Amino acid sequence: MLHNFRHRLARGDLLLGTIVAIESPEVVETLTAAGFDWLFIDAEHSPLSPLGVQRMVLAAGEVPCVVRVPANDEAWIKQSLDAGAAGIIVPLVNTPAQAALAVQRAKYPPLGVRGVGPSRALGYGYGIADYVARANAETVVIVQAEHRDAVAAIDDIVAVPGLDAVFVGPFDLSLSLGVPGQLEHPEVVASIERVLVAAQGAGLPVGFFGVTPAAVQPWINRGATLIACGVDLMMLAAKARETATELRQHIRAG
Repeated sequence: MLHNFRHRLARGDLLLGTIVAIESPEVVETLTAAGFDWLFIDAEHSPLSPLGVQRMVLAAGEVPCVVRVPANDEAWIKQSLDAGAAGIIVPLVNTPAQAALAVQRAKYPPLGVRGVGPSRALGYGYGIADYVARANAETVVIVQAEHRDAVAAIDDIVAVPGLDAVFVGPFDLSLSLGVPGQLEHPEVVASIERVLVAAQGAGLPVGFFGVTPAAVQPWINRGATLIACGVDLMMLAAKARETATELRQHIRAG
């Protein structure tokens, strides 16, 4: 169930995606039909279950899904990859040791400690040999830099073998810097720049999240290539509010 996602990421392709927080195959199918290159399934800030994640990955078809696991947790990493995800995003990675642990948990021996089971990714037992042979080469491991400690250790983090990208978490980063939500604050911007320069210097792609296209454009211009723009819940809320407002205006006008 692997894709060429890792190859495209390493090649520097601009990959445009969005965050999926609603545990619904129908929502996933709607978003894949919209034309996104990839989907960021958020199991950190949403009450998703491993079974729900698998159903979401199934619904995505050929569009690669990367699961942000709730923590640097062996069980969640294993189950997300066993569901057929193209890779994982591990939040709040602040040290090279934490980054190395994420890689180990996502890779099979001899590169890591991931175990084998008759899961969807392994063809329910029929495709184990083929999948294991390809998984270490094709599974994407991404860590999030979203704390001032991660910024301080970023040169060592990006040097960890097996990492495929670093994803900036601008909102949590602003919290750790004492300027919550001020994404254009000089300290926040300088910290993001620091991550960008270090990752690019190590040959790693950089990911970035923004609520709107305008929010991500400056970082695309600076070289970020793995983009998550918007969240399904926020899109639904915005459109619902717009429709309700327009409906009332029409009723009053009529």
